[in-house]
Amino acid sequence: MEREEIKIIAEEFLKDSSDYLVDVTVSPGGTITVEIDNDNGVNIDNCVELSRHIESRLDRDTEDFELTVTSAGLTSPLKTPRQYRKYEGKEVEVLTRKGEKLKGTLKASTGETFTIEVTKMVKLEGAKRKTAVTEEQTLSYDEIKHTKYVIKF
Repeated sequence: MEREEIKIIAEEFLKDSSDYLVDVTVSPGGTITVEIDNDNGVNIDNCVELSRHIESRLDRDTEDFELTVTSAGLTSPLKTPRQYRKYEGKEVEVLTRKGEKLKGTLKASTGETFTIEVTKMVKLEGAKRKTAVTEEQTLSYDEIKHTKYVIKF
């Protein structure tokens, strides 16, 4: 079972939909997980329809598999530029490949980079106390391990 084959089948089904493919994983034991998202939230019926479509295109007689179609959860890391656009204006936490943690507001995103506004406490020269300084940092998707939406209660 090839990841690319399943990705093509899923993208073909989703092309005229407001849902979009986030990720496909295929485990050595034949477990397939397809993760989708939607700018307005994923409907369970859409997951069921996609699951049925994928199953109809794969041959169970050739290979045994377990298929799960799920929505990207709130606690899941962002994986596609479209997900970054969805969370613009919201608070996120970024872990860079260098191990630096950044927490701030996702200001903008493109296909290659995203910008986060971070507030840091900095002791300015001559000052007795630290002062809050806000700065924007632009990062490429290659520079990060993960970005997660910060859930507030």
